[in-house]
Amino acid sequence: MTQADPNTPAVQEPKFIKNGIYRKDAVKAREKKPDWLRVTIPTGGVFGEVKKIVKEHRLHTVCEEAMCPNIGECWSRGTATFMLMGHICTRACRFCAVDTGNPMGRLDLDEPASVADSVRLMGLKYVVLTSVDRDDLPDGGAYHFAKTVQAIKHVNPETKVEALTPDFGGNTACVDLVLDSGVDVYAQNVETVRRLTHPVRDIRASYDTTLAVLAHAKAARPDVITKTSIMLGLGETREEVMEAMRDLRAANVDVLTFGQYLRPTQHHLPVERYVTPEEFDELRVIGMELGFLEVVSGPLVRSSYKAEQVLEKGRLPGALAHLSDGDVLSMA
Repeated sequence: MTQADPNTPAVQEPKFIKNGIYRKDAVKAREKKPDWLRVTIPTGGVFGEVKKIVKEHRLHTVCEEAMCPNIGECWSRGTATFMLMGHICTRACRFCAVDTGNPMGRLDLDEPASVADSVRLMGLKYVVLTSVDRDDLPDGGAYHFAKTVQAIKHVNPETKVEALTPDFGGNTACVDLVLDSGVDVYAQNVETVRRLTHPVRDIRASYDTTLAVLAHAKAARPDVITKTSIMLGLGETREEVMEAMRDLRAANVDVLTFGQYLRPTQHHLPVERYVTPEEFDELRVIGMELGFLEVVSGPLVRSSYKAEQVLEKGRLPGALAHLSDGDVLSMA
């Protein structure tokens, strides 16, 4: 038996905090929720097949990592949102159940090819790529994002790709790298209204940085659709939501989604209130009147929920004509 050389330094493993929680006794919250927030328990053959592919290819999906309530519905339809660059996020947003820590610069260089092959196996016509924040990388992971988009397009030329990226610290060169990879939709989530950005988001995140990233993306590539998402129920006022919508339109954001914030565990931010389906419907009407291309608004809507569904025929403006009938755009 060969003994390890005592002079060889041990490989340091990344350290992280499960679910982004600093207390070891964290448990799932047990709050009474309104009837409209009930979801179906994941079952079925298609769900099992998707889960098998994800496991075999060592993929991370936001469906699992973020405890998404729609995992059963989406996976049973054979769709998924891939989370790139591992499961450890360098930021600790107080709404998010993703593990937080220091990945120490590690990247799976085979991941772009694995994701592309999985898209082929699943037969996806539209795929959403998101990721943890990787402030430990010089480019925040922009090159890895771009390589994954390119790999998907190479293997699956007809597949439309949406990139829901980190803010890259506002570095527009990183944004351009993703935009130039062949991506069809560029998303970066503002998450909440200006006043609640902190404490809802990590201190390194910024409401204005997200607006600037989205505005730059649209100015740099007018043919690429821009998209963002807002969670409701964290204590925001109606006027603050209206202000955020106006700010996003000023940044020329095309698609906006609204969903109910659901507390992952008792140690995350509490739900201040449950927004009714009628209020979500009203916000969609207001958003469309403000000029958004589409507003997807509902209690269980998430950034990538039903992202494969097509906008109504004839709704696409000339600048977006590259998305023809049968292509998919948003999450209506």
